[in-house]
Amino acid sequence: MPQTPAEPTPAGPTLRATARHGAARMAVLCLLALAGAGAALALPAALGRALDLLLTSGDAVNGWSLLSAALLCGQAALGAATTVLTASADARAAAWLRGRLLRRLLAAGPGAADRFPHGDLVTRAGGNAVHAGAAPAALAAAVAAAVTPAGAVVALVLTDPRLALVFLAGLPLLALLLRAFARSAGDAFADYQRCQADIAGRLVDALRGARTIAAAGTERAERRRILAPLPGLGAHGHRMWRVTARATARAALLTPLLTLSVVATGGLLLAAGDLSVGGLLAVARYAALAAGIGLFVGHLNRLVRARAAARRVGEVLAVPPPRYGARTLPADGPGRLEFRGVTARRGGREVLRGLDLVVPGGTTVALVGRSGAGKSLLAALAGRLTEPDGGGILLDGVPLADLDRNALRGAVGYAFERPALLGGTLAGAIGLGPGPAPPPRARVEAAAVAARADGFVRMLPDGYATRCADVPLSGGELQRLGLARAFAHGGRLLILDDATSSLDTVTELHVTRALAAHSAARTRLIVAHRAGSAARADLVAWLDDGRIRALGPHRELWRRADYRALWAGEQVAADA
Repeated sequence: MPQTPAEPTPAGPTLRATARHGAARMAVLCLLALAGAGAALALPAALGRALDLLLTSGDAVNGWSLLSAALLCGQAALGAATTVLTASADARAAAWLRGRLLRRLLAAGPGAADRFPHGDLVTRAGGNAVHAGAAPAALAAAVAAAVTPAGAVVALVLTDPRLALVFLAGLPLLALLLRAFARSAGDAFADYQRCQADIAGRLVDALRGARTIAAAGTERAERRRILAPLPGLGAHGHRMWRVTARATARAALLTPLLTLSVVATGGLLLAAGDLSVGGLLAVARYAALAAGIGLFVGHLNRLVRARAAARRVGEVLAVPPPRYGARTLPADGPGRLEFRGVTARRGGREVLRGLDLVVPGGTTVALVGRSGAGKSLLAALAGRLTEPDGGGILLDGVPLADLDRNALRGAVGYAFERPALLGGTLAGAIGLGPGPAPPPRARVEAAAVAARADGFVRMLPDGYATRCADVPLSGGELQRLGLARAFAHGGRLLILDDATSSLDTVTELHVTRALAAHSAARTRLIVAHRAGSAARADLVAWLDDGRIRALGPHRELWRRADYRALWAGEQVAADA
């Protein structure tokens, strides 16, 4: 069963990688933010000087007033540019994170996707990537939000140190407020994301089983199951709002008090003749800017969300991709497959236990066993779609882990119970493979003929050029296209994981014959659920209790009552 990692992954590596990717845009944002902060800090001084000149000389239009107007216009322009660039940087960073997450999942293989519920992966690649991608712009905004109050405090010190001391007296309270907010908001948002992912996972499971739900008439029960975590989601959402509202309210209460204290002190200095009227105006503006550190709550909220989201994205990025070697297979190898003491666990259960199996080169081996015996797991291990927990697997004497990636994928072909049609058109889906170029059209059509798919493909208006998304296919037609894809690429080992389960008996017989007559694969491993499929194989490997219970021709194993019990209820007299 899918499961998330037990230990949370630190968000730092993901955030640093995102910042490095958007370093240029982040640098420009920081420059814009610093320029805006500089304009904001210069404006009070310019306004104060302009006011003093107006009061002393009566000249309303002077250099300081013109500078003030220029600073106001500059602030507006810088704000607009920052808004546009922030939106662009956020979108680009989110897209880059999604692409990186997708590449890691595809590189790590099916085993990586199995670690996470599918709905959970959707939320991580969706909203979580958006929040994490906003980190660079949020950091740039936070830098500006911190620089402006710091610069305002410096301006107060230069004006009169007593003004700065009055403001700094209340600064520890603001620091405690921000620290408490960061801690509480981070926990609340992480809980909200986990609950959101739980609902998404349940919804994806329901969509996958929509036909079963409709046939059973359990729509209401399923709706209740999907929405069961909704009260928890609401509780976490309300908790986030309460944390933000509490911090904002406290900041809104504290910052005016600090501003009034500074302005009152400035008034006393004005009365004492130590400060001009214009200077008092500048002091009032600087006090407001310095108290703006309370508005840092909004920027901190974005950073907290980005950090929590980056942790969830980082958990997927931390899944290690399989390591490949540099070896290739011998050119004249027969396709001999060996399992040596292979152990594999799934969901905490040891499915395969020290399994030994030799599939002779050039033979067809049917893998049989009761449901849950590990047949599909063994088939996945045979082509390194997943990794064993112990032991080794060799193809023509070369460990699979030592093979070059292209050599491995070119040597092993797969056909599945429910193949995915990728490649755009039906011809592209059949020709999809590891090579640099698709196989010739003649080979694609010959593979479709061997898989008994050519007939229904040619009946379509556009034939092999039909788009995959435009044609409804039955389960049997889908499986025949998957078999055609496996036939088209050959390789020395072909693995069929229940790839004929939806075929009728006659079609399966033709496909089985085509395996030997038309497939370029030298060795074939078939997960069989029908006695007829097992009977047509050269050998049958009977999987039971995590090991190979017996290996031999079907007709010899059929003499055993316990083997015949595997096929109980099936009309197998003719096949036997």
